[in-house]
Amino acid sequence: MNILNSKKLAVLTGILLLTISLNSCEKFLTLSPDSAFDEAYVFGSVNDAYSAVLGAYASLSGDRGYGGRIQYYFSNDSDDSYCNASNTVAIGGDNGAKALCRYNALATNTELDAEWNIYYAGIDRTNNCIKNIPKMSLYTNGSDNEKANLKRLHGEALTLRAQFFFDIIKFWGDVPAPYIPSLDQPDLNLPATNRDSIYDHILNDLALAATLLPWRGDPGVAVDERITKGAAKALRARIALFRGGYSLRAVSKQMERPADYLKYYQIARDECNDIMLSGKHKLNPSFMAVFKDAFDAHRIEPNGEALFQVGLSGGNGVSDGRVGFIDGIRTNGNGMGSYWALPTYFYKFDSLDARRDVTIASYAINGSGQYTGIATVYGPFVMAKFRRDWHSNPVTPPNSNTAYTGISWPMIRYSDVLLMFAEAENELKQGPSAEAISAFKQVRVRGFNGDENKIGVIPSDYTGFFKAVADERMFEFGGEGLRKWDLIRWNLITPLFAETRINLEKFRLRQAPYNNVPARMYYLNGSTTGIVYYSSYYQPSQANPPAGYSSVNWASSYGNTFANDWAGSFVSNQREILPYGPQTLSSNPSLRQGYGY
Repeated sequence: MNILNSKKLAVLTGILLLTISLNSCEKFLTLSPDSAFDEAYVFGSVNDAYSAVLGAYASLSGDRGYGGRIQYYFSNDSDDSYCNASNTVAIGGDNGAKALCRYNALATNTELDAEWNIYYAGIDRTNNCIKNIPKMSLYTNGSDNEKANLKRLHGEALTLRAQFFFDIIKFWGDVPAPYIPSLDQPDLNLPATNRDSIYDHILNDLALAATLLPWRGDPGVAVDERITKGAAKALRARIALFRGGYSLRAVSKQMERPADYLKYYQIARDECNDIMLSGKHKLNPSFMAVFKDAFDAHRIEPNGEALFQVGLSGGNGVSDGRVGFIDGIRTNGNGMGSYWALPTYFYKFDSLDARRDVTIASYAINGSGQYTGIATVYGPFVMAKFRRDWHSNPVTPPNSNTAYTGISWPMIRYSDVLLMFAEAENELKQGPSAEAISAFKQVRVRGFNGDENKIGVIPSDYTGFFKAVADERMFEFGGEGLRKWDLIRWNLITPLFAETRINLEKFRLRQAPYNNVPARMYYLNGSTTGIVYYSSYYQPSQANPPAGYSSVNWASSYGNTFANDWAGSFVSNQREILPYGPQTLSSNPSLRQGYGY
Protein backbone atom coordinates (compact mmCIF):
# COMPACT_ATOMS: atom_id res chain seq x y z
CA MET A 1 0.00 0.00 0.00
CA ASN A 2 2.90 2.37 0.67
CA ILE A 3 3.96 4.29 -2.43
CA LEU A 4 7.42 4.64 -0.98
CA ASN A 5 7.95 0.92 -1.03
CA SER A 6 11.25 -0.43 0.15
CA LYS A 7 12.68 -1.69 -3.15
CA LYS A 8 11.87 1.38 -5.17
CA LEU A 9 12.99 3.69 -2.41
CA ALA A 10 16.25 1.82 -1.93
CA VAL A 11 17.05 2.14 -5.63
CA LEU A 12 16.03 5.78 -5.79
CA THR A 13 17.93 6.74 -2.69
CA GLY A 14 21.03 5.17 -4.18
CA ILE A 15 20.98 6.42 -7.75
CA LEU A 16 19.13 9.73 -7.71
CA LEU A 17 21.85 11.27 -5.59
CA LEU A 18 24.28 10.50 -8.42
CA THR A 19 22.16 11.42 -11.41
CA ILE A 20 20.78 14.84 -10.56
CA SER A 21 23.20 16.21 -7.98
CA LEU A 22 20.81 15.71 -5.12
CA ASN A 23 23.28 15.08 -2.35
CA SER A 24 23.66 17.78 0.24
CA CYS A 25 24.05 15.43 3.18
CA GLU A 26 27.68 15.99 4.15
CA LYS A 27 27.45 19.75 4.49
CA PHE A 28 24.74 22.19 3.58
CA LEU A 29 24.85 22.88 -0.15
CA THR A 30 28.21 21.21 -0.66
CA LEU A 31 28.99 21.25 -4.38
CA SER A 32 28.27 17.84 -5.86
CA PRO A 33 30.49 16.14 -8.47
CA ASP A 34 29.43 16.37 -12.09
CA SER A 35 26.57 14.08 -12.90
CA ALA A 36 26.85 11.18 -15.26
CA PHE A 37 23.64 12.34 -16.92
CA ASP A 38 22.42 15.86 -17.62
CA GLU A 39 19.11 17.20 -16.37
CA ALA A 40 17.38 16.82 -19.74
CA TYR A 41 18.15 13.11 -19.63
CA VAL A 42 17.08 12.64 -16.01
CA PHE A 43 13.80 14.52 -16.60
CA GLY A 44 13.15 12.92 -19.96
CA SER A 45 9.82 11.24 -19.22
CA VAL A 46 6.93 11.23 -16.79
CA ASN A 47 8.36 8.14 -15.11
CA ASP A 48 11.72 9.85 -14.68
CA ALA A 49 10.07 12.89 -13.10
CA TYR A 50 8.03 10.60 -10.84
CA SER A 51 11.21 8.88 -9.66
CA ALA A 52 12.84 12.22 -8.92
CA VAL A 53 9.88 13.37 -6.83
CA LEU A 54 9.85 10.06 -4.95
CA GLY A 55 13.48 10.77 -4.12
CA ALA A 56 12.35 14.04 -2.55
CA TYR A 57 9.68 12.27 -0.49
CA ALA A 58 12.47 10.10 0.94
CA SER A 59 13.83 12.95 3.06
CA LEU A 60 10.69 12.79 5.20
CA SER A 61 11.22 9.13 6.06
CA GLY A 62 13.70 7.08 8.04
CA ASP A 63 15.17 7.53 11.50
CA ARG A 64 16.15 11.11 10.76
CA GLY A 65 12.73 12.05 9.46
CA TYR A 66 9.22 11.22 10.56
CA GLY A 67 10.26 7.67 11.31
CA GLY A 68 11.86 8.73 14.58
CA ARG A 69 13.74 11.91 15.34
CA ILE A 70 11.23 14.60 14.35
CA GLN A 71 8.17 13.60 16.35
CA TYR A 72 9.82 11.81 19.26
CA TYR A 73 12.85 13.98 20.02
CA PHE A 74 12.56 17.36 18.32
CA SER A 75 8.90 17.68 19.35
CA ASN A 76 9.26 16.86 23.09
CA ASP A 77 8.86 17.62 25.99
CA SER A 78 5.43 19.25 26.14
CA ASP A 79 2.58 19.55 28.62
CA ASP A 80 1.17 16.26 27.37
CA SER A 81 4.25 14.09 27.10
CA TYR A 82 7.76 13.23 28.17
CA CYS A 83 10.47 11.50 26.18
CA ASN A 84 11.73 8.80 28.53
CA ALA A 85 15.44 9.40 28.24
CA SER A 86 18.32 9.14 30.71
CA ASN A 87 18.98 12.82 30.25
CA THR A 88 18.27 14.56 33.52
CA VAL A 89 19.15 18.03 34.68
CA ALA A 90 21.38 16.52 37.34
CA ILE A 91 23.68 14.77 34.86
CA GLY A 92 23.63 17.63 32.36
CA GLY A 93 22.25 15.65 29.46
CA ASP A 94 23.91 13.43 26.87
CA ASN A 95 24.19 16.25 24.28
CA GLY A 96 22.72 13.83 21.77
CA ALA A 97 19.19 13.03 20.65
CA LYS A 98 17.91 12.80 24.21
CA ALA A 99 19.06 16.33 24.97
CA LEU A 100 16.59 17.61 22.38
CA CYS A 101 13.72 16.44 24.60
CA ARG A 102 15.01 18.24 27.67
CA TYR A 103 15.69 21.54 25.81
CA ASN A 104 19.32 20.84 26.60
CA ALA A 105 20.89 20.72 23.13
CA LEU A 106 24.17 22.61 23.13
CA ALA A 107 25.75 24.21 20.08
CA THR A 108 28.14 21.23 19.95
CA ASN A 109 25.33 18.70 19.47
CA THR A 110 25.95 16.82 16.21
CA GLU A 111 22.31 15.64 16.09
CA LEU A 112 21.53 19.15 14.91
CA ASP A 113 23.86 18.86 11.92
CA ALA A 114 22.47 15.47 10.92
CA GLU A 115 18.90 16.75 10.81
CA TRP A 116 19.90 20.00 9.09
CA ASN A 117 21.69 18.10 6.35
CA ILE A 118 18.81 15.71 5.71
CA TYR A 119 16.38 18.59 5.35
CA TYR A 120 18.58 20.63 3.04
CA ALA A 121 19.15 17.52 0.95
CA GLY A 122 15.36 17.33 0.64
CA ILE A 123 15.17 20.98 -0.34
CA ASP A 124 17.82 20.48 -3.00
CA ARG A 125 15.96 17.49 -4.40
CA THR A 126 12.74 19.48 -4.62
CA ASN A 127 14.59 22.44 -6.13
CA ASN A 128 15.79 20.19 -8.94
CA CYS A 129 12.25 18.98 -9.54
CA ILE A 130 10.71 22.46 -9.34
CA LYS A 131 13.26 23.78 -11.82
CA ASN A 132 13.19 20.95 -14.33
CA ILE A 133 9.66 19.50 -14.42
CA PRO A 134 8.03 22.68 -15.85
CA LYS A 135 10.82 22.84 -18.46
CA MET A 136 10.00 19.40 -19.84
CA SER A 137 8.44 19.52 -23.30
CA LEU A 138 5.75 17.10 -22.10
CA TYR A 139 4.69 19.64 -19.45
CA THR A 140 3.15 21.85 -22.15
CA ASN A 141 3.14 19.68 -25.29
CA GLY A 142 2.40 16.20 -24.00
CA SER A 143 -0.89 14.36 -23.96
CA ASP A 144 -3.55 15.50 -21.50
CA ASN A 145 -2.60 12.62 -19.22
CA GLU A 146 1.12 13.43 -19.39
CA LYS A 147 0.49 17.11 -18.66
CA ALA A 148 -1.78 16.30 -15.73
CA ASN A 149 0.77 13.88 -14.28
CA LEU A 150 3.63 16.34 -14.59
CA LYS A 151 1.63 19.18 -13.10
CA ARG A 152 0.78 16.94 -10.18
CA LEU A 153 4.45 16.07 -9.71
CA HIS A 154 5.32 19.76 -9.85
CA GLY A 155 2.70 20.44 -7.16
CA GLU A 156 4.03 17.61 -5.00
CA ALA A 157 7.56 19.01 -5.19
CA LEU A 158 6.36 22.49 -4.20
CA THR A 159 4.45 21.03 -1.25
CA LEU A 160 7.38 18.92 -0.10
CA ARG A 161 9.73 21.91 -0.24
CA ALA A 162 7.26 23.91 1.85
CA GLN A 163 7.19 21.12 4.46
CA PHE A 164 10.99 20.97 4.60
CA PHE A 165 11.32 24.74 5.05
CA PHE A 166 8.49 24.76 7.59
CA ASP A 167 10.20 22.20 9.81
CA ILE A 168 13.57 23.92 9.54
CA ILE A 169 12.02 27.23 10.61
CA LYS A 170 10.28 25.56 13.57
CA PHE A 171 13.59 24.16 14.75
CA TRP A 172 16.03 26.99 13.98
CA GLY A 173 14.09 30.19 13.21
CA ASP A 174 15.90 32.25 10.56
CA VAL A 175 17.77 29.95 8.17
CA PRO A 176 19.36 30.00 4.68
CA ALA A 177 16.75 29.86 1.93
CA PRO A 178 17.96 28.32 -1.34
CA TYR A 179 15.20 28.24 -3.95
CA ILE A 180 17.38 26.95 -6.80
CA PRO A 181 19.48 23.77 -7.07
CA SER A 182 22.86 23.84 -5.36
CA LEU A 183 24.68 23.46 -8.70
CA ASP A 184 23.05 26.71 -9.85
CA GLN A 185 23.94 28.64 -6.71
CA PRO A 186 26.58 31.32 -7.35
CA ASP A 187 27.47 31.26 -3.65
CA LEU A 188 26.84 28.24 -1.46
CA ASN A 189 27.44 30.13 1.78
CA LEU A 190 24.02 31.70 2.12
CA PRO A 191 23.25 33.79 5.20
CA ALA A 192 20.16 33.28 7.31
CA THR A 193 17.00 34.69 5.74
CA ASN A 194 14.27 36.25 7.85
CA ARG A 195 11.72 33.50 8.43
CA ASP A 196 8.83 35.77 7.45
CA SER A 197 10.26 36.01 3.94
CA ILE A 198 10.55 32.22 3.74
CA TYR A 199 7.05 31.76 5.09
CA ASP A 200 5.64 34.12 2.47
CA HIS A 201 7.55 32.33 -0.28
CA ILE A 202 6.30 28.88 0.64
CA LEU A 203 2.74 30.15 1.19
CA ASN A 204 2.85 31.36 -2.41
CA ASP A 205 4.32 28.03 -3.49
CA LEU A 206 1.48 26.17 -1.83
CA ALA A 207 -1.12 28.40 -3.47
CA LEU A 208 0.40 27.43 -6.81
CA ALA A 209 0.66 23.76 -5.81
CA ALA A 210 -3.07 23.63 -5.06
CA THR A 211 -3.82 24.67 -8.65
CA LEU A 212 -1.65 21.83 -9.97
CA LEU A 213 -2.76 18.98 -7.72
CA PRO A 214 -5.92 16.86 -8.00
CA TRP A 215 -8.29 16.24 -5.12
CA ARG A 216 -8.17 12.87 -3.41
CA GLY A 217 -10.68 10.62 -5.15
CA ASP A 218 -10.88 12.62 -8.38
CA PRO A 219 -11.40 10.44 -11.47
CA GLY A 220 -8.24 8.51 -12.22
CA VAL A 221 -6.54 9.54 -8.95
CA ALA A 222 -5.50 6.57 -6.84
CA VAL A 223 -6.20 6.75 -3.11
CA ASP A 224 -2.71 6.38 -1.69
CA GLU A 225 -0.10 8.32 0.26
CA ARG A 226 0.81 10.81 -2.44
CA ILE A 227 0.17 14.49 -1.82
CA THR A 228 -3.09 15.85 -3.23
CA LYS A 229 -4.83 19.24 -3.27
CA GLY A 230 -6.20 18.76 0.25
CA ALA A 231 -2.70 18.20 1.63
CA ALA A 232 -1.34 21.37 0.02
CA LYS A 233 -4.26 23.45 1.28
CA ALA A 234 -4.08 22.00 4.80
CA LEU A 235 -0.33 22.57 4.97
CA ARG A 236 -0.84 26.14 3.75
CA ALA A 237 -3.37 26.69 6.53
CA ARG A 238 -0.99 25.30 9.15
CA ILE A 239 1.92 27.40 7.94
CA ALA A 240 -0.27 30.52 7.80
CA LEU A 241 -1.16 30.07 11.48
CA PHE A 242 2.54 29.85 12.30
CA ARG A 243 3.29 32.89 10.12
CA GLY A 244 0.62 34.80 12.06
CA GLY A 245 1.63 33.32 15.40
CA TYR A 246 4.37 34.04 17.91
CA SER A 247 8.01 33.13 17.39
CA LEU A 248 11.34 33.99 18.96
CA ARG A 249 12.88 36.96 17.15
CA ALA A 250 16.58 37.44 16.53
CA VAL A 251 16.67 41.22 17.18
CA SER A 252 14.48 41.57 20.27
CA LYS A 253 15.23 38.08 21.70
CA GLN A 254 11.54 37.99 22.60
CA MET A 255 8.50 36.04 21.48
CA GLU A 256 6.59 38.28 19.06
CA ARG A 257 3.83 38.07 16.47
CA PRO A 258 3.51 40.27 13.35
CA ALA A 259 1.22 43.30 13.37
CA ASP A 260 -0.64 41.96 10.30
CA TYR A 261 -1.20 38.51 11.79
CA LEU A 262 -4.90 38.49 10.94
CA LYS A 263 -4.00 38.40 7.25
CA TYR A 264 -2.57 34.93 7.83
CA TYR A 265 -5.46 33.75 9.95
CA GLN A 266 -7.66 34.64 6.99
CA ILE A 267 -5.53 32.46 4.72
CA ALA A 268 -5.83 29.58 7.17
CA ARG A 269 -9.57 30.03 7.50
CA ASP A 270 -10.13 30.13 3.72
CA GLU A 271 -7.96 27.10 2.97
CA CYS A 272 -9.68 25.01 5.64
CA ASN A 273 -13.07 26.15 4.39
CA ASP A 274 -12.19 25.02 0.86
CA ILE A 275 -11.30 21.56 2.17
CA MET A 276 -14.48 21.36 4.24
CA LEU A 277 -16.63 22.32 1.25
CA SER A 278 -14.85 19.94 -1.14
CA GLY A 279 -16.51 16.84 0.26
CA LYS A 280 -13.29 14.92 -0.37
CA HIS A 281 -12.30 14.55 3.28
CA LYS A 282 -14.28 13.72 6.41
CA LEU A 283 -13.80 12.30 9.88
CA ASN A 284 -13.77 8.59 10.49
CA PRO A 285 -16.75 8.03 12.82
CA SER A 286 -14.46 6.13 15.20
CA PHE A 287 -11.37 7.79 16.66
CA MET A 288 -9.93 4.39 17.55
CA ALA A 289 -10.39 3.11 13.99
CA VAL A 290 -8.17 5.90 12.61
CA PHE A 291 -5.23 4.26 14.36
CA LYS A 292 -6.12 0.65 15.14
CA ASP A 293 -7.81 -0.13 11.81
CA ALA A 294 -5.92 2.22 9.49
CA PHE A 295 -2.42 3.34 10.46
CA ASP A 296 -1.57 0.41 12.75
CA ALA A 297 -3.13 -2.01 10.26
CA HIS A 298 -1.01 -0.62 7.40
CA ARG A 299 -4.09 0.56 5.54
CA ILE A 300 -5.11 3.84 3.96
CA GLU A 301 -7.78 5.51 6.12
CA PRO A 302 -10.94 5.16 3.96
CA ASN A 303 -12.64 8.50 4.76
CA GLY A 304 -9.78 10.73 3.70
CA GLU A 305 -9.14 11.79 7.29
CA ALA A 306 -5.40 11.58 6.65
CA LEU A 307 -4.79 14.43 4.20
CA PHE A 308 -1.02 14.13 4.39
CA GLN A 309 1.02 11.23 5.71
CA VAL A 310 4.57 9.97 5.41
CA GLY A 311 4.80 6.49 3.91
CA LEU A 312 7.30 4.34 5.81
CA SER A 313 8.44 0.87 4.79
CA GLY A 314 11.43 -1.30 4.02
CA GLY A 315 12.57 -2.41 7.46
CA ASN A 316 15.56 -0.07 7.70
CA GLY A 317 16.59 3.30 9.09
CA VAL A 318 16.61 5.03 5.70
CA SER A 319 13.09 4.45 4.38
CA ASP A 320 11.18 3.03 7.33
CA GLY A 321 10.43 4.23 10.86
CA ARG A 322 10.21 3.06 14.44
CA VAL A 323 6.63 4.21 14.88
CA GLY A 324 5.10 1.99 17.56
CA PHE A 325 8.55 0.91 18.71
CA ILE A 326 9.82 4.15 20.23
CA ASP A 327 6.31 4.88 21.49
CA GLY A 328 3.53 2.48 22.44
CA ILE A 329 3.56 -0.50 24.78
CA ARG A 330 6.27 -3.09 25.40
CA THR A 331 5.65 -6.76 24.61
CA ASN A 332 7.78 -9.43 26.27
CA GLY A 333 10.19 -6.64 27.16
CA ASN A 334 10.54 -5.60 23.51
CA GLY A 335 10.02 -2.13 22.15
CA MET A 336 11.44 1.03 23.65
CA GLY A 337 8.12 2.26 25.05
CA SER A 338 9.93 5.52 25.75
CA TYR A 339 7.32 8.13 24.90
CA TRP A 340 5.46 8.70 28.14
CA ALA A 341 2.20 10.53 28.74
CA LEU A 342 2.31 12.86 31.70
CA PRO A 343 -0.08 11.71 34.44
CA THR A 344 -1.47 15.25 34.51
CA TYR A 345 -2.35 14.85 30.83
CA PHE A 346 -4.20 11.58 31.46
CA TYR A 347 -6.27 13.24 34.18
CA LYS A 348 -7.13 16.24 32.01
CA PHE A 349 -9.32 14.02 29.84
CA ASP A 350 -12.98 13.70 30.63
CA SER A 351 -13.44 10.15 31.88
CA LEU A 352 -15.96 9.55 29.06
CA ASP A 353 -13.67 10.82 26.29
CA ALA A 354 -12.85 7.81 24.09
CA ARG A 355 -9.63 9.43 22.94
CA ARG A 356 -7.97 8.98 26.32
CA ASP A 357 -7.59 5.20 26.09
CA VAL A 358 -6.60 5.34 22.42
CA THR A 359 -3.94 7.99 22.98
CA ILE A 360 -2.63 6.60 26.29
CA ALA A 361 -2.01 3.02 27.48
CA SER A 362 -1.21 1.81 30.98
CA TYR A 363 -0.16 -1.76 30.35
CA ALA A 364 2.44 -4.09 28.91
CA ILE A 365 2.18 -7.63 27.50
CA ASN A 366 4.38 -10.36 28.95
CA GLY A 367 5.99 -13.30 27.17
CA SER A 368 2.84 -15.37 27.63
CA GLY A 369 0.68 -12.79 25.89
CA GLN A 370 -0.93 -11.64 29.13
CA TYR A 371 -1.78 -8.01 29.80
CA THR A 372 -0.16 -6.54 32.92
CA GLY A 373 -0.14 -3.16 34.60
CA ILE A 374 3.03 -1.04 34.52
CA ALA A 375 4.73 1.21 37.02
CA THR A 376 7.78 3.42 36.50
CA VAL A 377 9.18 6.58 38.04
CA TYR A 378 7.57 8.44 35.13
CA GLY A 379 4.13 7.19 36.07
CA PRO A 380 2.04 4.38 34.53
CA PHE A 381 1.18 5.96 31.18
CA VAL A 382 2.66 5.65 27.68
CA MET A 383 1.64 7.41 24.48
CA ALA A 384 0.17 4.57 22.46
CA LYS A 385 -1.75 5.45 19.31
CA PHE A 386 0.77 3.21 17.57
CA ARG A 387 0.91 0.20 19.89
CA ARG A 388 2.42 -3.19 19.18
CA ASP A 389 -0.72 -5.19 20.00
CA TRP A 390 -2.57 -3.25 17.30
CA HIS A 391 -0.01 -3.82 14.55
CA SER A 392 -1.51 -5.95 11.81
CA ASN A 393 -1.36 -6.60 8.06
CA PRO A 394 1.40 -7.68 8.63
CA VAL A 395 1.49 -8.33 12.35
CA THR A 396 4.51 -7.32 14.39
CA PRO A 397 5.08 -10.53 16.39
CA PRO A 398 4.61 -9.75 20.09
CA ASN A 399 7.81 -11.54 21.08
CA SER A 400 9.82 -9.94 18.31
CA ASN A 401 12.16 -7.02 18.84
CA THR A 402 11.40 -5.70 15.36
CA ALA A 403 12.11 -1.98 15.42
CA TYR A 404 10.95 -0.90 11.97
CA THR A 405 7.22 -1.33 11.75
CA GLY A 406 6.20 0.12 8.36
CA ILE A 407 3.50 2.24 10.03
CA SER A 408 2.98 5.51 8.17
CA TRP A 409 3.09 8.77 10.09
CA PRO A 410 0.07 11.14 10.04
CA MET A 411 1.14 14.68 9.19
CA ILE A 412 -2.27 16.37 8.92
CA ARG A 413 -5.66 14.86 9.71
CA TYR A 414 -9.08 16.26 8.86
CA SER A 415 -9.77 16.96 12.53
CA ASP A 416 -6.83 19.38 12.35
CA VAL A 417 -8.50 21.17 9.42
CA LEU A 418 -11.71 21.54 11.45
CA LEU A 419 -9.90 22.86 14.52
CA MET A 420 -7.70 25.23 12.50
CA PHE A 421 -10.85 26.61 10.90
CA ALA A 422 -12.48 27.06 14.31
CA GLU A 423 -9.40 28.78 15.71
CA ALA A 424 -8.99 31.13 12.75
CA GLU A 425 -12.70 32.06 12.67
CA ASN A 426 -12.64 32.86 16.38
CA GLU A 427 -9.58 35.07 15.94
CA LEU A 428 -10.91 36.90 12.91
CA LYS A 429 -14.34 37.58 14.44
CA GLN A 430 -13.18 37.90 18.06
CA GLY A 431 -15.65 35.23 18.98
CA PRO A 432 -16.87 31.93 17.57
CA SER A 433 -19.24 32.00 14.62
CA ALA A 434 -21.84 29.30 14.14
CA GLU A 435 -19.54 27.75 11.53
CA ALA A 436 -16.60 27.71 13.99
CA ILE A 437 -18.71 26.05 16.66
CA SER A 438 -19.95 23.48 14.15
CA ALA A 439 -16.40 22.59 13.09
CA PHE A 440 -15.24 22.32 16.70
CA LYS A 441 -18.28 20.28 17.63
CA GLN A 442 -17.62 17.67 14.94
CA VAL A 443 -14.27 16.87 16.49
CA ARG A 444 -15.48 16.87 20.06
CA VAL A 445 -18.58 14.75 19.43
CA ARG A 446 -16.47 12.17 17.60
CA GLY A 447 -14.21 12.09 20.69
CA PHE A 448 -17.23 10.97 22.72
CA ASN A 449 -18.21 8.28 20.21
CA GLY A 450 -20.91 10.43 18.68
CA ASP A 451 -22.80 11.17 21.90
CA GLU A 452 -23.47 14.92 21.86
CA ASN A 453 -24.97 14.77 25.36
CA LYS A 454 -21.53 14.07 26.84
CA ILE A 455 -19.48 16.90 25.34
CA GLY A 456 -20.39 19.65 27.78
CA VAL A 457 -21.09 23.30 26.99
CA ILE A 458 -19.12 24.91 24.14
CA PRO A 459 -18.06 28.46 25.11
CA SER A 460 -19.53 31.31 23.07
CA ASP A 461 -17.00 34.02 24.01
CA TYR A 462 -13.64 34.65 22.34
CA THR A 463 -11.38 33.72 25.26
CA GLY A 464 -13.40 30.73 26.35
CA PHE A 465 -13.65 29.34 22.82
CA PHE A 466 -9.92 29.77 22.19
CA LYS A 467 -9.15 27.82 25.36
CA ALA A 468 -11.63 25.15 24.31
CA VAL A 469 -9.93 24.83 20.90
CA ALA A 470 -6.48 24.75 22.49
CA ASP A 471 -7.58 22.00 24.88
CA GLU A 472 -9.32 20.07 22.11
CA ARG A 473 -6.13 20.06 20.07
CA MET A 474 -4.35 18.58 23.08
CA PHE A 475 -6.94 15.82 23.44
CA GLU A 476 -7.15 15.12 19.70
CA PHE A 477 -3.46 15.13 18.74
CA GLY A 478 -1.67 13.73 21.77
CA GLY A 479 1.38 11.76 20.71
CA GLU A 480 1.38 13.19 17.17
CA GLY A 481 4.16 15.73 17.71
CA LEU A 482 2.02 18.88 17.46
CA ARG A 483 1.49 20.14 21.00
CA LYS A 484 4.90 21.75 21.60
CA TRP A 485 4.68 23.75 18.40
CA ASP A 486 1.11 24.86 19.14
CA LEU A 487 2.21 26.17 22.52
CA ILE A 488 5.06 28.10 20.94
CA ARG A 489 2.96 29.76 18.24
CA TRP A 490 0.37 30.74 20.88
CA ASN A 491 3.16 32.02 23.18
CA LEU A 492 1.80 29.76 25.91
CA ILE A 493 4.75 27.43 26.37
CA THR A 494 6.22 29.32 29.34
CA PRO A 495 3.05 29.71 31.45
CA LEU A 496 1.75 26.22 30.67
CA PHE A 497 5.12 24.63 31.45
CA ALA A 498 5.10 26.42 34.81
CA GLU A 499 1.52 25.29 35.47
CA THR A 500 2.33 21.70 34.46
CA ARG A 501 5.35 21.56 36.75
CA ILE A 502 3.19 22.66 39.70
CA ASN A 503 0.55 20.07 38.82
CA LEU A 504 3.12 17.28 38.50
CA GLU A 505 4.24 18.00 42.03
CA LYS A 506 0.62 18.02 43.21
CA PHE A 507 0.16 14.64 41.55
CA ARG A 508 3.24 13.25 43.30
CA LEU A 509 1.89 14.43 46.67
CA ARG A 510 -1.69 13.49 45.70
CA GLN A 511 -2.95 16.95 46.47
CA ALA A 512 -6.17 18.33 44.96
CA PRO A 513 -7.27 17.83 42.25
CA TYR A 514 -5.36 14.52 42.44
CA ASN A 515 -6.22 13.68 46.05
CA ASN A 516 -8.46 10.76 45.03
CA VAL A 517 -6.06 9.24 42.52
CA PRO A 518 -5.24 5.67 43.65
CA ALA A 519 -1.79 4.85 44.94
CA ARG A 520 -2.14 1.35 43.45
CA MET A 521 -4.32 -0.29 40.79
CA TYR A 522 -5.44 -3.92 40.43
CA TYR A 523 -5.47 -5.78 37.13
CA LEU A 524 -6.92 -9.16 36.20
CA ASN A 525 -4.35 -11.95 36.09
CA GLY A 526 -4.00 -13.92 32.88
CA SER A 527 -6.04 -11.71 30.54
CA THR A 528 -4.95 -12.17 26.93
CA THR A 529 -7.56 -9.91 25.33
CA GLY A 530 -6.81 -6.60 27.01
CA ILE A 531 -6.00 -4.96 30.32
CA VAL A 532 -8.80 -5.34 32.88
CA TYR A 533 -8.60 -3.09 35.93
CA TYR A 534 -10.75 -3.87 38.94
CA SER A 535 -10.42 -0.50 40.60
CA SER A 536 -11.22 3.01 39.41
CA TYR A 537 -8.75 5.54 38.05
CA TYR A 538 -10.50 8.13 40.22
CA GLN A 539 -10.95 6.49 43.63
CA PRO A 540 -8.43 5.67 46.38
CA SER A 541 -7.19 2.08 46.21
CA GLN A 542 -8.21 -0.75 48.52
CA ALA A 543 -5.82 -2.15 51.08
CA ASN A 544 -5.48 -5.55 49.35
CA PRO A 545 -6.21 -6.81 45.83
CA PRO A 546 -9.21 -9.13 45.40
CA ALA A 547 -8.68 -12.75 44.40
CA GLY A 548 -7.52 -13.17 40.81
CA TYR A 549 -5.97 -9.70 40.62
CA SER A 550 -2.45 -8.40 40.99
CA SER A 551 -1.58 -4.92 42.16
CA VAL A 552 0.68 -2.40 40.50
CA ASN A 553 1.88 0.96 41.71
CA TRP A 554 -0.07 3.85 40.20
CA ALA A 555 0.39 7.32 41.66
CA SER A 556 2.88 5.89 44.15
CA SER A 557 5.22 4.90 41.30
CA TYR A 558 5.80 8.50 40.30
CA GLY A 559 9.36 9.63 41.07
CA ASN A 560 10.12 12.63 43.23
CA THR A 561 12.59 14.22 40.79
CA PHE A 562 10.52 13.80 37.65
CA ALA A 563 8.90 17.25 37.75
CA ASN A 564 12.38 18.79 37.59
CA ASP A 565 13.68 16.52 34.83
CA TRP A 566 10.69 17.01 32.53
CA ALA A 567 11.56 19.93 30.19
CA GLY A 568 14.26 20.58 32.77
CA SER A 569 16.48 22.86 30.72
CA PHE A 570 13.78 24.99 29.13
CA VAL A 571 14.62 28.71 29.18
CA SER A 572 12.05 31.27 28.04
CA ASN A 573 13.01 33.44 25.07
CA GLN A 574 15.87 31.11 24.13
CA ARG A 575 15.06 27.41 24.06
CA GLU A 576 11.97 27.83 21.89
CA ILE A 577 14.43 27.25 19.05
CA LEU A 578 17.65 25.29 18.64
CA PRO A 579 21.22 26.43 18.05
CA TYR A 580 22.91 25.85 14.72
CA GLY A 581 25.04 22.69 14.82
CA PRO A 582 28.84 22.75 14.89
CA GLN A 583 29.42 21.49 11.33
CA THR A 584 26.75 23.83 10.00
CA LEU A 585 28.58 26.82 11.42
CA SER A 586 32.06 25.64 10.45
CA SER A 587 31.01 24.98 6.85
CA ASN A 588 29.14 28.26 6.34
CA PRO A 589 30.95 31.44 7.47
CA SER A 590 27.87 33.51 6.62
CA LEU A 591 25.93 32.06 9.58
CA ARG A 592 26.16 33.43 13.10
CA GLN A 593 24.98 31.77 16.29
CA GLY A 594 22.39 33.71 18.25
CA TYR A 595 19.78 33.58 21.03
CA GLY A 596 22.40 33.23 23.74
CA TYR A 597 23.81 29.91 22.54
